[in-house]
Amino acid sequence: MSTASVSFRPGAVLADLLPASRVRDAALVVGGAALTGLAAQLSVQVDGLAAPITGQTFAALLVGTALGARRGFLSLALYTLVGMAGVPWFANGGSGAGGATFGYVLGMLLASTLVGALARRGGDRSVLRMAGTMVLGSAVIYAVGVPYLMAVTGMSLETAVAKGLVPFLIGDALKAALAMGALPAAWKLAGRRG
Repeated sequence: MSTASVSFRPGAVLADLLPASRVRDAALVVGGAALTGLAAQLSVQVDGLAAPITGQTFAALLVGTALGARRGFLSLALYTLVGMAGVPWFANGGSGAGGATFGYVLGMLLASTLVGALARRGGDRSVLRMAGTMVLGSAVIYAVGVPYLMAVTGMSLETAVAKGLVPFLIGDALKAALAMGALPAAWKLAGRRG
């Protein structure tokens, strides 16, 4: 099957442009976990915020979108399980489960699956669709992360939103803008090469 026929096949994601094999899928899953772990180390702690500002959420959403729901889920599951086992690749070199920000990691696991499913339906093919995909993925991360933050710290909803959601919205918008340019452009480039 040629690259051109794969790139325009309904239900394809960017990873499907590579020759299909179990080795490819395993490499993509491990690579997606590693990318997320590396992006988590791009971290800035700001006083008063519940979590650091990292590249982790962008990587998780990018992995899900580029790999699809199944491989995206497996990548973030691997990232989560290896981090829980003690590998220091959560934000700020953290590891383990149960910390106040672990809910965001769980949210990224679900979000990568959602954005991967949306990408299979064309959610990464245009700027507007990619914007919607990123917004929904980010919403899932916060829908899990903020209540988990409240449960672990005893924060009120108002405080958790003020410290664990609102300050991150500008960064999320910038990350979405990057993805809105990168993914549709990658599809256009793949179409030209096909």
